[in-house]
Amino acid sequence: MKTHFTLITGASKGFGKSMTLELAKKGMNLVLIALPDSGLKELSKFIEVNFNVKVFYLETDLSKIDSYYEIYDFVENNKINIKYLINNAGILSRGMFEDMNDNFVIDQVEVNVLAPTVLIKLLLPNLKENAPAGILNISSMAAFFSLPKKQVYCGSKAYLLSFSKCLGKELKKDRISVTTICPGGLNTTTKICYQNRILGFLGRKSTLTPEHAAKIALDGMFHGKKVVVPGLINKFFRALDKILPEFIEDKLTNGEIKKLEATS
Repeated sequence: MKTHFTLITGASKGFGKSMTLELAKKGMNLVLIALPDSGLKELSKFIEVNFNVKVFYLETDLSKIDSYYEIYDFVENNKINIKYLINNAGILSRGMFEDMNDNFVIDQVEVNVLAPTVLIKLLLPNLKENAPAGILNISSMAAFFSLPKKQVYCGSKAYLLSFSKCLGKELKKDRISVTTICPGGLNTTTKICYQNRILGFLGRKSTLTPEHAAKIALDGMFHGKKVVVPGLINKFFRALDKILPEFIEDKLTNGEIKKLEATS
């Protein structure tokens, strides 16, 4: 009988760490990917000791294209059977596009777009061998909206949402589901917690703890849902997006962004 694993990127902190611990609680074996010096080794040992599951870990930088093939080789060399793949790693930014550093823009596209795309391509034969299997891509509510100073981030998350929908239709025959979760604000760091608290009423109410969002995301993946929008307020925002005139959306989003800028 095969021993199956879930591979998750950006596993050492924030939302990724919350999903990692939730998976461990469910007794699932893990392959954890995160940046060097991000506490991944310590997290892996903690999980093995406290949850009695097998954990492989690899420290690598997903802004480097070679890292995708490093992950593939790591999985192949260790004969790891991947049943679930969670593409969580991402880079968030705020700033005028013309003022952004070129290398930062490239890194953002590589981590947010290229990494999940190429990793799925490389690991797809492995997933097929362990079907029924699942892929979870972490998008954002930003995929639905046009937010100034978040242009690359919004574009990358919109790509991930569209790509996932298309891919899900292709892989249905292979018994591989593709789920995309689009969370709003998550209280992952002290700074972000403070920023989220000064938002307007709806902005504050749309913010979730990473632990709560992790449970929703994983439940969506396990049940093969196509798109998951966690939280009632976020679902409300999504519905409004379909009916509100653009100038009203712009007024709402610009107001929230100005509040965030005041804390930067």
